[in-house]
Amino acid sequence: MITRFPHWLKKRFINTAEAAEVRRLIDSLHLNTVCNSACCPNRNECFSKKRATFMILGDTCTRDCKFCAVKTGSPAAIDTDEPERLAEAIKSMGMDHIVITSVTRDDLHDGGADHFHKTAHCIKEMHPEATLEMLTPDFSGIDESIDKVLSGPVDILSHNLETVPRLYSAVRPLADYKRSLKLLLKAKEKGLTTKSGIMVGLGEITDEVYGVMRALRGVGCDMLTIGQYLKPTKRQLDVYEFVHPEI
Repeated sequence: MITRFPHWLKKRFINTAEAAEVRRLIDSLHLNTVCNSACCPNRNECFSKKRATFMILGDTCTRDCKFCAVKTGSPAAIDTDEPERLAEAIKSMGMDHIVITSVTRDDLHDGGADHFHKTAHCIKEMHPEATLEMLTPDFSGIDESIDKVLSGPVDILSHNLETVPRLYSAVRPLADYKRSLKLLLKAKEKGLTTKSGIMVGLGEITDEVYGVMRALRGVGCDMLTIGQYLKPTKRQLDVYEFVHPEI
């Protein structure tokens, strides 16, 4: 188990008046962010720039991915007023690029696709000039649910592969690598800009990362982000290694 961060990964803690204002706004509107729920170490930096990734469909996930700090269990009912409050927060923050994600809701017959669809329409109606990125779960591969989300006013469809296929059983046991690639392909075929992300430092090897890159290129994925995995709490997987950005 690695417990010490390398010097190149350490950064100064940022806490500004703007960050405090964003935290108050999120709390006052009873909104969730993946920034807070997933214990992102960079959230104050983003809040200081009046940026956040909002998380819809509650704060409780029906899956238990081993890298993620979002709590798991039985989720509450869908908050039908959430899209309007999101639009209000976006206006207050002056956001021109909006990222919406969610917990996974395997308890819902459509995986929450209808709520994604309604949220996209509400935000675009109030902020037509902004670009809207939807970072979605896999909706259990249900075509009708995926089509519902893709039919909305979405500019970028994002879906993270998270890791290499060999590590899925350990890192995200209820997900399916090929199912996720199929979702990205379906979005591309609809003409959307597509995006995915993976983490390194979980025990993957370089050739496996290149394999993921080739697979994403094979489904026409436009953008890929690669980030260092950091253990958010004691419950999650240990960091296998820190991968220098120059590698």
